[in-house]
Amino acid sequence: MEITDLTPAELRVWRAFPLNEGVDLRESADDDPADGASWGPGRTVRAEVLRALLLDGPTTGGRVPGLKLTGARVTGRLDLMYGTVEPAMRLRSCHFEKPPNLYGAQVRALVLSDSVLPGLTAGTLRVDIVLRMTGCRVTGPVRLAGAQLSGALFLDGAVLGVPGARSGRPPGPEREDSGERPEPALQLNHATVGTDVWAVGLTAHGRVRMDGTTVGGLVNLDDAELHDPDGLALEAETLSVGTDLRAARLRARGMVNLSGATIPRRLVLSSARLSTPTGQALRASVSTIGELWLRGTAPVQGAVNLRGARIDLLEAAPEVWPERVRIDGLTYRRLSPHLPAERRLPLLEREETGYLPYAYEQLATAYRTAGDEVGARTVQLAKLRRHRRTLPPYARLWGYVQDVTVGYGFRPMRAAGWLLVLLLTGTLAFARERPRPLKADEAPDFNPVFYTLDLLLPIIGFGQEAAFAPRGAHQWLAYLLIVTGWILATTTAAGVTRALSRQ
Repeated sequence: MEITDLTPAELRVWRAFPLNEGVDLRESADDDPADGASWGPGRTVRAEVLRALLLDGPTTGGRVPGLKLTGARVTGRLDLMYGTVEPAMRLRSCHFEKPPNLYGAQVRALVLSDSVLPGLTAGTLRVDIVLRMTGCRVTGPVRLAGAQLSGALFLDGAVLGVPGARSGRPPGPEREDSGERPEPALQLNHATVGTDVWAVGLTAHGRVRMDGTTVGGLVNLDDAELHDPDGLALEAETLSVGTDLRAARLRARGMVNLSGATIPRRLVLSSARLSTPTGQALRASVSTIGELWLRGTAPVQGAVNLRGARIDLLEAAPEVWPERVRIDGLTYRRLSPHLPAERRLPLLEREETGYLPYAYEQLATAYRTAGDEVGARTVQLAKLRRHRRTLPPYARLWGYVQDVTVGYGFRPMRAAGWLLVLLLTGTLAFARERPRPLKADEAPDFNPVFYTLDLLLPIIGFGQEAAFAPRGAHQWLAYLLIVTGWILATTTAAGVTRALSRQ
């Protein structure tokens, strides 16, 4: 391209490029790039001019060239596909007529802050320093699948997609969806980010894909709003982050899918609102998470799937959990806040697949880790009662007997209470009407207390039962005391053995 072909605005950009100087075409600092389609020739720069500069622009000895353009209307398509761009690209508050194409390109730095674009095609893009899209408004898909960013990705305050619109499917190498599902608003899947993904306040109308992505630092989605009409707001299966995934005050309409993710420090969903009423709102199955924070989170609308997840600290109030959960195989070491076991138990009743013994054992272990043996025994008792419902009628009957008498061994003082009641009953009854001695000249002095104990205790003998024989109704009372004593002894032995084995 000859320099004589340039318009006055393009000539300013051309002359500033080798000196790495900025060109600001805005008429005022309040100019809105959304109105860029109406900007005249004084603010219009052709994409082919920018391409010529970036790939083979003029240089000045001793100076590092760079493109620094603000407030321009970029016409045509900026096509840098498979190109190697050495100068830094900084295109702030610009209006792009067509989606830039950087598929397979290698750039040093790319800054598009506060710009308006109809889309961005940059799959397998390589960026040496930073990709900054702070405050961008992108009506079409942002395609960064397979990108390799040595530095950070900034999407804070960006707005991706259009409410209620369905994006088209990408052509050629960028085509990812073959069905009728809309194309994701952000495609950052199978990418590598050297430091952080900073997306505070991001608004995405459409799916955000981060599955298979590796982030060296943290992913920050604080105050983000993710809306997907097809029900998958964040697709981040097997996502791996170096530190945290923050999503405090997240508003997600559609599933947040973190299945298989690795988050070594914290997954922060504090004060978030997760909503997928007809499906799963949160899925973190077989994931590995240091701490999962649901502090102050609104009740989840939709199912929660934590099947097979491994979590060190699970911080959530009981009110957070929905009516449907999947927690089979969920492992955690600590719970916060520390609450009475009775408040945690209803969650185990909501398991979609039914009774899971392991879930009760896991909860009991957490209480034992916290030093709350009372809470651990309460959970174990609840487990046996829940198990009783799965048994045939005859086994349930025996379970009821063990529960009423000694609480399956976790309430041993109940047996003492029953024995005391029966002892008082027998003592009073036999004191009023003494049984007759079998051999009057050999019988010991009658003692109603020890006679009753002889009937109740199947092993210990005081010589009273063998020496006296009750008559009439008292004989039936004696039979009742003998049978009850055997039941108490058997259930106590079974329950205590079971309780000791849990220890």
